[in-house]
Amino acid sequence: MESLIGLVNRIQRACTVLGDYGGDSALPTLWEALPSVVVVGGQSSGKSSVLESIVGRDFLPRGSGIVTRRPLVLQLHKTSEGQDYAEFLHLPRKKFTDFSLVRKEIQDETDRVTGRNKQISPVPIQLSIHSPNVVNLTLIDLPGLTKIAVEGQPDSIVGDIENMVRSYVEKQNSIILAISPANQDIATSDAMKLAREVDPTGERTFGVLTKLDLMDKGTNALDVLEGRSYRLQHPWVGVVNRSQADINRNVDMIAARRREREYFATSPDYGHLASRMGSEYLGKILSKHLEAVIKARIPSILSLINKTIDELEAEMNQLGRPIAVDAGAQLYTVLELCRAFDHIFKAHLEGGRPGGERIYAIFDNQFPAALKKLPFDRHLSMQNVRKVVSEADGYQPHLIAPEQGYRRLIEGSLGFFRGPAEAVVDAVHFVLKDLVRKAIVETQELKRFPTLQAELAAAATEALEKFREESRKFISRIVDMEASYLTVDFFRKLPQELEKGGNPVASTMDRYTDAHLRRIGSNVSAYVGMVCESLRNTIPKAAVHCQVREARRSLLDNFYTQVGKREGKQLAQMLDEDPALMERRAACGKRLELYKNARDEIDAVVWAR
Repeated sequence: MESLIGLVNRIQRACTVLGDYGGDSALPTLWEALPSVVVVGGQSSGKSSVLESIVGRDFLPRGSGIVTRRPLVLQLHKTSEGQDYAEFLHLPRKKFTDFSLVRKEIQDETDRVTGRNKQISPVPIQLSIHSPNVVNLTLIDLPGLTKIAVEGQPDSIVGDIENMVRSYVEKQNSIILAISPANQDIATSDAMKLAREVDPTGERTFGVLTKLDLMDKGTNALDVLEGRSYRLQHPWVGVVNRSQADINRNVDMIAARRREREYFATSPDYGHLASRMGSEYLGKILSKHLEAVIKARIPSILSLINKTIDELEAEMNQLGRPIAVDAGAQLYTVLELCRAFDHIFKAHLEGGRPGGERIYAIFDNQFPAALKKLPFDRHLSMQNVRKVVSEADGYQPHLIAPEQGYRRLIEGSLGFFRGPAEAVVDAVHFVLKDLVRKAIVETQELKRFPTLQAELAAAATEALEKFREESRKFISRIVDMEASYLTVDFFRKLPQELEKGGNPVASTMDRYTDAHLRRIGSNVSAYVGMVCESLRNTIPKAAVHCQVREARRSLLDNFYTQVGKREGKQLAQMLDEDPALMERRAACGKRLELYKNARDEIDAVVWAR
């Protein structure tokens, strides 16, 4: 059983080293799951004297006002023999055998964190005492509850102390050692008032009455000690500590213990309770109870540890590992991150992730819809055909067919295709640009590196702009080619305007008839429809060839070339992480180390039992 208290002691020390001492934190806390005895009392309640009596050493700072200004985690280790000595966690290789120096170090270490302005701090001081005269026990001494601030302290300190104390005692794993002076009404005890609030059934509370020897003559505390006036689940313990005169004379603590035993043994009021009174008895029952609580809580603590390890490892994987410092490893990291992005971008294009289907929608819906809206009806209206044909003839009428009129009507119609064709290029570009943005957001590894994210986005956008320009030129050429050379066979198959041997003069007089103009407009419309069907297929092919395929094949080629030329300092700047993320990774790493060490400690003890 003794090894269980030692186990919790080791885990508590690891908690303190790695920054876990409970309180409000964005990280999971193991400290709050560990059973401990929390010492609570008002100022001048005799709290320090009780602790020194349990230890058997005079080692705590004393004075007026608030003396304890940081939690003191006091771990007692019973040794079979040898000299008493103390060790501080913040001075791991130094043993103190002079306990007056222990007192001074507590004062100095408090001032290092809080300054000398009597402020308080939740950061604990960890002190271990090894002695054959102690029981295995862990006690947490907290600042004494007070009702007024002393000179030099902010008015908020009264509430600050209560909040700190409350944060310890309200934990269900805390055993509350509530210390009250017997020469005051128990109903006014600060310690019992707080204990009743957080532990109304008294299951976690041990009540201690101090200063029994200072009560008025003819009075006693039997109603409290025998549980009549204030009932707890555990029996009350009375103690008689050294008087101030004893402290001033440096009366030996072992002698003080002996005098305390004699007081209870010979007291007419408390003699029948002597077997369960005094600081030695208090230490033993606390040790036994703490062992029992630890034993009962080990399974739940181990379950919490395993669950938290899984959660922290998952977060560490998401946060990523620290970046190497050498240029070669940094370059490799940049390229790996780019490849991860490229993989997700291609998945969007090829259907593994949503988004690529929008390009098909451009070809299958938007482009055909735009072609249908072209103003061919207006351009090939009888009025416009008459105008174009007459203007093309000039002062000489056409003899057989208005070839120049045909050409001008066709070229004018084909010019309308340029707008929808360029719109296809732009629409594909915007989809590709949006897929780049999505791929960057979805590449989890990139979230660590805002600078690389920005550079990668800029490089990809620059490449897409280049592909758009190439596609625009290529598609413009396709439209221009249709206008540059008309398909002659199409017109050769049309019915001749005049039969052989016909009268040219009659033909000339008939050249602007409605039927003639309608026939011209119909022929041009048929040819434009043929070209439209061809462009409906070739324009998407050109956009895919110049934009989609190139984006899939060489989106980051230029970026890779530029990155390969960069030196270590420039690479390090690209991998400049968000400071908040770096801080979070370091904190998670420390906390993960704590939980793994705790698991190993518990496993070693459990399997050894």
